[in-house]
Amino acid sequence: MGSSFVPTRSSTGSGIRAEIASKDSCCTIDQLPEIQRSQGLHDVLFESALDAVLTSDQEGRIREVNEETERQFGYSRNELVGESIEKLIPARLHDAHRIHWEAYQRAPDYRPVDRGYKLFALHKDGREFPAEISLSRLVSESGMLFYCVIRDTSRREAALEELERHLKLEQALTGLSAKFINLPTDRLDQEITSGLQILVECLDHDRSHLAQVDPATGDIVITHAWCQPGILPFEKRILKGSLPWLEARIGSGEVSVSETPSDLPPEAGRERAYMESIGQKSSLVVPFRVAGAVTGALAIGTFRRHQRWDDWRVGRVKDIADIFANAIARKQANDELQKAASEIRALKEKLERENVYLREEIKRQHPSAAIVGNSDAIRSVLKKAEQVAKTDSAVLILGETGTGKELVARTIHEMSRRRQNPMVMINCASLPATLIESELFGREKGAFTGALAREIGRFELAHKSTIFLDEIGELPTELQPKLLRVLQEGEFERLGSSKTMRVDVRVIAATNRNLDALVKEGKFREDLLYRLNVFPITVPPLRERRKDIPAITRHILDDLAKRMGYSIEGIHPPTMLEFQKYSWPGNVRELRNVIERNLILNSGPIFRAEFPDAPQDKKTNLRSLDEIDTEYLRKVLESTRWRVRGRGGAAEVLGLKPTTLEARMKKLGIHRREEHLQAFGGTPKSQA
Repeated sequence: MGSSFVPTRSSTGSGIRAEIASKDSCCTIDQLPEIQRSQGLHDVLFESALDAVLTSDQEGRIREVNEETERQFGYSRNELVGESIEKLIPARLHDAHRIHWEAYQRAPDYRPVDRGYKLFALHKDGREFPAEISLSRLVSESGMLFYCVIRDTSRREAALEELERHLKLEQALTGLSAKFINLPTDRLDQEITSGLQILVECLDHDRSHLAQVDPATGDIVITHAWCQPGILPFEKRILKGSLPWLEARIGSGEVSVSETPSDLPPEAGRERAYMESIGQKSSLVVPFRVAGAVTGALAIGTFRRHQRWDDWRVGRVKDIADIFANAIARKQANDELQKAASEIRALKEKLERENVYLREEIKRQHPSAAIVGNSDAIRSVLKKAEQVAKTDSAVLILGETGTGKELVARTIHEMSRRRQNPMVMINCASLPATLIESELFGREKGAFTGALAREIGRFELAHKSTIFLDEIGELPTELQPKLLRVLQEGEFERLGSSKTMRVDVRVIAATNRNLDALVKEGKFREDLLYRLNVFPITVPPLRERRKDIPAITRHILDDLAKRMGYSIEGIHPPTMLEFQKYSWPGNVRELRNVIERNLILNSGPIFRAEFPDAPQDKKTNLRSLDEIDTEYLRKVLESTRWRVRGRGGAAEVLGLKPTTLEARMKKLGIHRREEHLQAFGGTPKSQA
């Protein structure tokens, strides 16, 4: 007769007991002291196992767990016993688990941990982790049980990933070494940038720069860079003294390591502030030498997570820096031998740049929309613009003066099906009430004194296109019913004509006024507001999207520098910080004026700006837009000695048409003659 040893659960549920099963009899542990000793050993092994071990019944309910199961999954024993085993399995895998569980019960053979499945377990805190699982069955007095061993493989997989990263970088390092041995100098810049990309991607970091010290000025010049998508590169030139602690470390050939900005020493205050201002988590800067002298550094940084810089990483970055340094030294020697050829190339590039500049000047006659910025606020505006562009619905663009409402309107037009025709624009505040009707709707010959010929209006010009009505809040009340009819019916009559004209026009309006308040004051029709306000878009002021100020500043600076023929390599970091602190009551228009004024005064390749102390946002928020506009216009007029028109006049400074500025002055009660006389000690006529 044969017999077998079968472990089973005890009646108390506190452990596993064993039976000797044979064809004729069954002997319990009470009759077999040696089995009892074996059972005790089993309990010790069960509890001391390095892997999570549990048993479950055929319904998948957990019957027993060991201490490692509690530690691995974060549950106590009482929280697991009696629960479904699916409690330890991610919800997305429940269906697959049930299929495998049913298949296993039909053929419950022993399944080892290395079956090749990619399995995941679920921690109490909701975190998934990779696991290996082995299954075997147990015959008990109450039926079949299943013995499950679960091994957390998170550390092993992380180690394998790190090892894979090491191997990948070692292979890349070998390839770079071979590539740079006989590399032609005309391919050096391209291959250095490619090498920076390989370095960043192999280490799973975010950006890398190669910088050299300018021997003439001591500035640090960024010569090569590679960044992950969405990560801004470093400034092209770091003025000497801007980051003194880092400059001193590079000059002495010392490696600078920071896993977090707080790791930097107290004397590195500027460096810490810079990292925090751009959101950089970690940084590594490795100086390199050419002919025994420190000539530059290789920098690598992370923005998504903090990085621990171990000796292996630092060592490999040093190796790559040495490869780049040797290649740069060869290139510098070769450049000395080909100075004449370089001058010819420089002249050729200059001609090409001038050609591009001339083409851009032509394009500026009809510029396309260019909204710069990546903040959540401006992205929301662009998303709304994209959504409404597909329709013909009326759009009302709201926002303070100088926020770029016209650019938003142009963006909507250029994304619409009407983009093949030019957008027609009119500023409702730039024309007197007696002329705006003929401008909008056209006129017949003899419609009024001086109307010597028939003239079509802006709505006819905008047929099958878009019309942009800027400063709609200034539209005279007597013309509002006529505009309402165009919006409702698409028809109107020219001034002096009884013939009805029909047009297919998409209307976009903009204002910096509170139209609801104007409705209450009886200055704006409520039904017209309803027609215009189908899809409102509010353009945020510059102070509410300070994150965009660096990008907007660079865009404006590049544009103005090209127009003026200036060469600007970078922006002084304190200037950029001041720009981001300032509240910009005049928004982008004021920013452009400040940049243009300071660019004229600027000397050298680095742009610097000085302007009055920034007003407190709190004060700005407590004042009306008209008050802010009045104050700002007065300051500009005083700076131009109350000259409105002509070169150097206030209209030119503000980027407005003289008629627009004069209409705005009239609306705000700014009287040029009286203020001009008072400014120079004169007496107004009313007081003479």
